[in-house]
Amino acid sequence: MTATGTDLRRGPFREGDRVQLTDPKGRLHTITLTPGKQFHTHRGHITHDELIGAPDGSTVTNTAGVEYLALRPLLADYVMSMPRGAAVVYPKDAGQIVTMGDVFPGAVVVEAGVGSGALSMSLLRAVGDTGTVHSFERREDFAAIAKANARAFFGTDHPAWTVTVGDLVEELPAAVEPGTVDRVVLDMLAPWECLDVVAEALVPGGLLICYVATATQLSKVAEAMREHGGYTEPSAWESLVRGWHLEGLAVRPQHRMHGHTGFLITTRRLAPDTAPPLRKRRPSKGAYGEDAASSGDAADTGPVEHLGPVTVPDEDWTPEALGERVASEKKVRRLRRSMGLLEEAGHDA
Repeated sequence: MTATGTDLRRGPFREGDRVQLTDPKGRLHTITLTPGKQFHTHRGHITHDELIGAPDGSTVTNTAGVEYLALRPLLADYVMSMPRGAAVVYPKDAGQIVTMGDVFPGAVVVEAGVGSGALSMSLLRAVGDTGTVHSFERREDFAAIAKANARAFFGTDHPAWTVTVGDLVEELPAAVEPGTVDRVVLDMLAPWECLDVVAEALVPGGLLICYVATATQLSKVAEAMREHGGYTEPSAWESLVRGWHLEGLAVRPQHRMHGHTGFLITTRRLAPDTAPPLRKRRPSKGAYGEDAASSGDAADTGPVEHLGPVTVPDEDWTPEALGERVASEKKVRRLRRSMGLLEEAGHDA
């Protein structure tokens, strides 16, 4: 077995494997194989021993005659069903981050805002054993949950992953040498607060990608990137995914879809002592307020003095103000207890 558990994704089912069971109606159930245990529903049960040693992609029939398809869950399946203390980055966004962020094998990546570890696992898959992912998380309990989730998926602690509990601005300079980081991924409330320390860490041409939930955050971080002067003109987008119903001639969009989850915004690090090119496209009249509109062409000749229409004090940027569902301390403690992590509290993350 490799250090990242690659071989665990192949071969017959083993004790400790996570297995995804699909019933005839398409409902999914994820179990961890344990000798002697049983998986029960209101319509019969299956013994885990029937699956241990069976090949991936097998079918198994329960005591009531209901047939289940058994498969190892994909990473996308796993992150949507794993224990979580914080909201996860959806697979559609993680895929965009890895691809549009150009995360490559061997890359040195910095991630801030680990949450439950969903994005971390996609980044680790992308950099491979020869790369490095430095993750920073302010909350020790979230960091512990993320590490446990990744350990369960990879089968062991990933050798390319370092998790630091603390603030990115304070911890990053001590964690990496200046100008050695290839990619930075920020999933946090106020990424504009980190632009200076990220600029110091990135190699010239290195890429910064931020994941934010609201248009107000998107506007503020875009204007902060422009005002900084060390980054290229930012580019932003969101992705909406709609599945399709496939049944004979009844081929149509599904009634439900994965709509807005977050915005992505990217920019590249300029070489030292390099000014960004002048902006040739004039912003719309009034885009930066009446003061900017009355200052002639100031708004279309490079960085502007205004941070756009967003003037909310930094202390007012809270998860609650942005409409995020914040996990209660009671829920997080209960989750950590169920994962066997409470005894690890106080240990280095």
